[in-house]
Amino acid sequence: MDTENGQAKVPTIFIVDDDPAVRDALGVVFRMEGYEVVGFENGDDFLAAARNTPPSCVILDIHMPGRSGMEILKEVDAPNYPTPIFIISGRGDIPTAVSAIKLGAFDFIEKPFDADTVVARVSDALEKTATNLGESSYSFDGEVFEGLTPRERDVLQQITSGASNKEAGRNLGISPRTIEVHRARIMEKLGARNAADLVRIVLSNN
Repeated sequence: MDTENGQAKVPTIFIVDDDPAVRDALGVVFRMEGYEVVGFENGDDFLAAARNTPPSCVILDIHMPGRSGMEILKEVDAPNYPTPIFIISGRGDIPTAVSAIKLGAFDFIEKPFDADTVVARVSDALEKTATNLGESSYSFDGEVFEGLTPRERDVLQQITSGASNKEAGRNLGISPRTIEVHRARIMEKLGARNAADLVRIVLSNN
């Protein structure tokens, strides 16, 4: 956990959702776990706050009046935003969730969801991010890897260390489905046709 002036800094979660029931439900369980929670009913209010003081984590609804979650991901430059952004997507809306991950979302949570499960996913992600678990001995600083986002590099480290999608997801605090999406993006960016091709590219550039 971060420290400030010698004291533990309480993680802050920003919840961005136009549905007050969602904000209230998530707010209650996160506060019970010791987090500070700030709710926003629209994207503009969130952006004004997020630019000044980035939180520890963001939970963002995709479908909202005014600015959509997609527009917000672009506005904050999600791949380079300093904290993970979880998106909330309606059941059956997987293409939208995949598009959000391509824009830099850390992970997505399908509705309807269990609030305790959301807290567990976020807590695990923050813990893994803070401790940098799951790093492999490979370096991905070469020119061939320049197009990869920090999250894609994390996933590539997991893949090259031999982790399955499930293991990689557990190590990084994201879902196996999200690992699959990142893996496909990595292979596309590196020009790998299959897993063996991906390993060859990594080995030849280390």
